[in-house]
Amino acid sequence: MSLNIWLAYLAAVFLISGTPGPNMLLAMTHGIHHGLSRTFSTMLGLLAGLAIILSISLGGLGAVLLASSHAFDAIKYLGAAYLIYLGIKTWRSADSDMRTEGRPDADSAWARFRIGILVALSNPKAILFGVVFFPQFLDRNQPFAAQASILLLSFIVIETGWMCIYASGGAQLAQWLKRGRRMQWFNRAAGGAFVGAGLLLGTFRR
Repeated sequence: MSLNIWLAYLAAVFLISGTPGPNMLLAMTHGIHHGLSRTFSTMLGLLAGLAIILSISLGGLGAVLLASSHAFDAIKYLGAAYLIYLGIKTWRSADSDMRTEGRPDADSAWARFRIGILVALSNPKAILFGVVFFPQFLDRNQPFAAQASILLLSFIVIETGWMCIYASGGAQLAQWLKRGRRMQWFNRAAGGAFVGAGLLLGTFRR
């Protein structure tokens, strides 16, 4: 892989990853409710889900799923349903549900990891991203495994950086949101965003 191609890939992924979506919204929301350090388990779940999807896409199974309308639609509707469920759950959260670092009643690391991986896996558009976007940066005359590893690792590093920014920003907002009914309104806004993402995903076409 030439340096120019790799740099072009980094620039594209930097812009795509930084765009607000369900993954970044979850990172920010958990940063607010749990603090930055406890959100690392959420981020690990998100990254694990993305790594699974992109590995499947690079391995060729993504093309099979795209070719099968029934399989793709099944994944799409399951993902949409989960995002809507998460949105309703977030909407119904009250100010008293806010959790910060150091409190023993915070959700377990495994629970946050599980939510992260489910949100990441809920979006079949990532399969389309892996099938359509990644191959544009692969040189057919060079070893596939090495190039795919570079692309995947670069994506994970950039995605991790953006997640840390969103989660850190959320943690900084926590104190401000504690005042009055701000947390309740934030939960409603975040919940509405998750529901909206689920509804949009349900109308998504290949």
